[in-house]
Amino acid sequence: MEKPRAVLFDAYGTLFDVYSVGLLAEQLFPGHGQALGVLWRDKQIEYTRLVTTSDDGAHYRPFWELTRAALRYTCKRLGLALGAEQEEQLMNQYRHLSAFPENREVLQALKARRIPTGILSNGDPGMLGVAVRSAGLEGLLAHVLSVDAIRKYKTHPEAYRLGTQATGLAAQNVLFVSCNAWDALAATWFGYRTLWVNRYQLPFEELGTQPTRIGSSLRDVLAFFE
Repeated sequence: MEKPRAVLFDAYGTLFDVYSVGLLAEQLFPGHGQALGVLWRDKQIEYTRLVTTSDDGAHYRPFWELTRAALRYTCKRLGLALGAEQEEQLMNQYRHLSAFPENREVLQALKARRIPTGILSNGDPGMLGVAVRSAGLEGLLAHVLSVDAIRKYKTHPEAYRLGTQATGLAAQNVLFVSCNAWDALAATWFGYRTLWVNRYQLPFEELGTQPTRIGSSLRDVLAFFE
């Protein structure tokens, strides 16, 4: 099979560890850090789907706002008293999520092969800009694409179409990489070649479609170019 001509990465969960907020959450709410991190992420994604599918997207709000709303819901659900200072601490932590350690190595290897790379994310431009700079990935990404431009979150097809428009390539010539099974599945349906990075040893979605490949870290991207 012909090698991909570009690689697009999901950001949150794939390049940046969304569960790294659990460390701070545990300090602020002892005994609840892990539960807060997991529920916060689940509610955040639920909100993206809710505002995209309801009333043809009329209720769209930027990802940063949905992230804050999801945090407030999570604390109420867990019975945690979230003060203004704690909220800002956690939101600031989300803005500066830990990057996975192999990110830079893989992006540098792709750049050396002259393979264009980019991010295709639900995150709004401000969030993505801070995350990329904080992770030291500036200069390694040809594209940083946000669904904010179309006001529709993944898994809407228009969100994935941002990648083909930016690269000027057909979907089958682009490799889309995500740690989120639902994202890898929808990208496969859209027509991308896909790598699901299964960091947590989870089963894939049971909807009759498999990603092109399954790996355990971003280093598995490089196998497409051997």
